[in-house]
Amino acid sequence: MGMDMNTGVFLIVGILIVILLIGALKNQAEWIINFVLRGVLGMMSIYFLNLLLADVMPGMKLGYNLITFLTTGILGFPGVAMLYGINFYMIL
Repeated sequence: MGMDMNTGVFLIVGILIVILLIGALKNQAEWIINFVLRGVLGMMSIYFLNLLLADVMPGMKLGYNLITFLTTGILGFPGVAMLYGINFYMIL
């Protein structure tokens, strides 16, 4: 009988762990989707700003790379402004 009780306890603990993992993965999936959307929108805004600024200030063109994607993914549109601010400072 002791074995059946231990098996039941392990089963309940296992189910609770699975439920907690599902909840954690749901929140993490939402964070990852949010990060990727901000990164993609940031890269699109860099592309269009490069088009707009090409004639006015040729040196203000930003590249499309992992660093710009990570910056815009983490910070969003303020990250785009920061990248252009750093670029403007570098060409002064």
